[in-house]
Amino acid sequence: MSPLPPRSVAIVLGTRPELVKLTDLVRLLGPAAHLVHTGQHYDEELSGRFLTELGLPEPTFLTGVGGRPRAVQISAALAQLDDLFTAEPPLAVVVQGDTNAALAGALAANARGIPLVHVEAGLRSHDRAMPEEHNRVLIDRLADVLCAATEDNRANLLAEGVDDARVAVTGNTVVEAVLGQLPGERERTRLLAGRGLTADGYVLATVHRPENTDAPDALRAILGELSALATAGRPVVLPLHPRTRGRIEAAGLTDLLAPLTVTAPLGYSEFLALARHAALLVSDSGGIQEECTVLGRPLVVVRRSTERPEAMAEFADLVRPGREIGEAARRRLAEGPEGLARLAALPSPFGDGLASERIVNLLVAIAAPAELATAA
Repeated sequence: MSPLPPRSVAIVLGTRPELVKLTDLVRLLGPAAHLVHTGQHYDEELSGRFLTELGLPEPTFLTGVGGRPRAVQISAALAQLDDLFTAEPPLAVVVQGDTNAALAGALAANARGIPLVHVEAGLRSHDRAMPEEHNRVLIDRLADVLCAATEDNRANLLAEGVDDARVAVTGNTVVEAVLGQLPGERERTRLLAGRGLTADGYVLATVHRPENTDAPDALRAILGELSALATAGRPVVLPLHPRTRGRIEAAGLTDLLAPLTVTAPLGYSEFLALARHAALLVSDSGGIQEECTVLGRPLVVVRRSTERPEAMAEFADLVRPGREIGEAARRRLAEGPEGLARLAALPSPFGDGLASERIVNLLVAIAAPAELATAA
């Protein structure tokens, strides 16, 4: 446990991926961690289950943020965070990634002069159409300590004029999240059998980004390509988020789900178990681009751009909705067991699983009272 006083580090988050990536940091901080959930994405079925499954302490919840437009989310969270930081000033604030919650936490810390640590700093897609790109750039300008996952991320920050002394290459906390939450081999075998799946004999897909779900043509193209990949001997498993299901129904595309093995959203551990044994992953998720490198599985990324080019070198292919999905998928599937073995032997470009420990040490250095920092 860290030498920091109880509830002295405010960890501001609002989405399930942030919960996953900050779990080990919260665990290592122990009583010093004060989890603040903005409610950007909160529902009992998904977020509530994630909190329980990951063993996280009960957060302080903000209200009136989820389901609102971006500017309203940020302003509503910012006002409540300012009140919270006034009533209970933390010694440091931690935000992760590029969500509206992270930006609100960064602005609130900056307004109160509280040291700000940005976990996963320096990611850049160079795509100004992505709201997340604006969020991550703004957070990096405000942060006092920028925890870059890779040397490439660090180079992005230096190219933008960020002082090198503010940047630390820590690795990505996703590595320890995956290693810590992936079920053991016996449990994975049980989970696959329960769903009638054979290791290396299915495709696992997820679709949730607005650029894909809010455009009926893109959604039709993605579902059509996934359906074409499904065969009697190689099902395509699609855990379907309620929002995506609603968009499919609204666009009149429900028939395209028939060839697919559609499931309810999965808990993180079960998702990792299925991803670990999938012959191929197809997704528009940012986190899965990192997770596939830890699991040693190939991935087809269905997006306009990516802020994680490190995964593209060996593990993933970036494609747009349409025929490119099927072409890239079949090319990867054709590599067979040899291709899977090759990826499994490669190290993840996102680090060694010690990122959270390094970040705690950085927090102690900037936030601990002098006598505690010396003792640590």
